[in-house]
Amino acid sequence: MVASIALPRLMRVGAGASRLLPEVLGQLGLSRPFVVTDPFLAGSGAVETLTERLAAGGVKARIFSETVPDPTVTSVDAALAALQQGDYDCVVGFGGGSPMDTAKAVAVLARHGGPMRRYKAPHLQEEAGLPIVAIPTTAGTGSEATRFTIVTDEANDEKMLCIGLAYLPVAALVDYELTLTKPKRLTADTGIDALTHAIEAYVSRRSNLFSDGLALQAMGLIAPNLRRVWTDPGDRAAREAMMLGATQAGIAFSNASVALVHGMSRPIGAHFHVAHGLSNAMLLPAVTAFSAPGAIDRYAACARAMGVKCGPGDEAAASALVNELRALNDDLDVPSPQEYGLDAAKWNALIPIMAEQALASGSPGNNPRVPNAEEIAALYREVWAG
Repeated sequence: MVASIALPRLMRVGAGASRLLPEVLGQLGLSRPFVVTDPFLAGSGAVETLTERLAAGGVKARIFSETVPDPTVTSVDAALAALQQGDYDCVVGFGGGSPMDTAKAVAVLARHGGPMRRYKAPHLQEEAGLPIVAIPTTAGTGSEATRFTIVTDEANDEKMLCIGLAYLPVAALVDYELTLTKPKRLTADTGIDALTHAIEAYVSRRSNLFSDGLALQAMGLIAPNLRRVWTDPGDRAAREAMMLGATQAGIAFSNASVALVHGMSRPIGAHFHVAHGLSNAMLLPAVTAFSAPGAIDRYAACARAMGVKCGPGDEAAASALVNELRALNDDLDVPSPQEYGLDAAKWNALIPIMAEQALASGSPGNNPRVPNAEEIAALYREVWAG
């Protein structure tokens, strides 16, 4: 089988990489950026610093800072309307997954038109939109290096997965210093999100030798450092490892796929507005236990890459992996859906719909053990109380 590999054209990785935005835009022949960010970054001074550096390089940027967590069709349309008020030759996504996902969607809509639902998987948007430059501020989504974006359709509370080379940034500036002020909850949720990307990329039915190496290396960077950044947010070495691991995990799953955890996670986010990384964390131990019999050797390799203490043999290692994921959730105060305060009646009523939406996303089909709707429903019931 020939693996289809796609990467950003340019990557700058390391402390201070975000300061190279004017230089990178110049290398790409771009000079009129539309910057998509969020209210927190706009109010923190980070966006002002970014625009001052651009101005010093003779570049004037338009800032759109009204993105929302888990971008919606409405929020993307608002960003698009702002972009259409000027003449811009690229879109810069500055922030976590939500600003980057919004930037990707806007870049495509600006050139090809809407509605957003038209781009929902299984549609492949290979024809490019406006060039995208991504500057992540969380060590989690890996969106700076992926050919995916996710937008929620408020009409039916569906998280639409959109796929194609058009969503792959042409450049990624990966600066771990931007994560030093992240709060603990965001640190935990984005860190487990990145770990989930690496694990699912490695066990996916669409994995390949290229993605395997990156996924294993990402696990080796994330697993020993996630508790460190949770305990000491200013641990620069651990923050650097987490940021690089998140980017590597993003490259891995962009060139393989995600699987059942993500398929089940998206409906939770759409219906209950739980942050994506947190819903992944809620699901990861139970889904791993369900899936492991389909690829014991692969899950065992994950355990070893993460440095999990385990006995001899693959079954013992895979079992140790599940136990470690449960312990990680405990240590990082990951709540169950019940503990998070979700409505039990609504959860139970929506299980059939969530199972249907999870299957429709296609991600469960990449899982080592491919579930049916009844098995997904049982997993939703299992994770409810943790």
